[in-house]
Formats: sequence, C-alpha cells, structure tokens
Amino acid sequence: MTKTQDITKIMQDMMASFPMDTAKFQDAFKSQAALGEKMTKVALDAAEKSTEISSKWAKETLTKVGALAKTKEEPADYAKAMSDFASSAAEMAAENMAAFAEVAKKVQMETVELMLAAGKDMSDDATAAVKKATEEVTSAAKKATAAK
Repeated sequence: MTKTQDITKIMQDMMASFPMDTAKFQDAFKSQAALGEKMTKVALDAAEKSTEISSKWAKETLTKVGALAKTKEEPADYAKAMSDFASSAAEMAAENMAAFAEVAKKVQMETVELMLAAGKDMSDDATAAVKKATEEVTSAAKKATAAK
C-alpha cells in the first residue's frame, strides 16, 4: 500500500526555509487595531454630538409647538403664532444644520489626520521590513556563495 505524504510536514519545512519575521505581522495587526480604535472613537464622538444636536432641536421644536397649540383670543393671533413658529423653525433649522456641519467638518479633519499618521507609520514599517529582508537575503546569498 502507498503511504500518504504528510502535507503538514512539507508545509512546515517550506515555510521554515523562508526567512520571515512574524513580529512584523503582529505589529501590523496592532497598528490596524489601534487605528480602528481611534476611528471608532471619532465616529462615536460624532454620533454623540449629532444625537445631542437632534435632541436639543426636537425639544426646542416641541416647546414651540406647545406655544402654537395654546388657545388664542383673536383669529389673527393664530396667524401670528403660526408665522412666529415658522420663522423660529427656519432659524432653528439653520442653526442646527450649521452645528451638524461643524460635527462633519471635525470628523473629516480627524479622519484625515489619522489616515496621514497611519500612512506614515505604514511607510516607516514597510521601509524597515524591506531593509531587513534585503539584509537577510544578502546574508543568505553570501553564505550560499561561500558554501560553494
């Protein structure tokens, strides 16, 4: 009977013949995790601020609706109340949209800063990895040449 080859042993031998620094993979994973944590913090801060703006806007609108719903003495007072409500609603909308725009601007700036920092870190890591790999290959080539 033919014996089945142990592929695991072959793969282990093959991977052992390639000089590989697994610490670089761990460092890359840690860097990605740190970037993810920072990006999540930016997103959560923006969500919190947006929720505060929305909540404040809703409370102000409900207060204005309450004033609008009160009984008036004269029919003209209803028109005035409706006009006041419409103008205050437009004013609140403008203020709150500006607040949302500030939140979005802050998120954009923080995201760009994080991505630039991550790009610089990755570039530095890649340069160091290539330099180390070059040194290892050069060393292996010198050993192979000397062995002949």
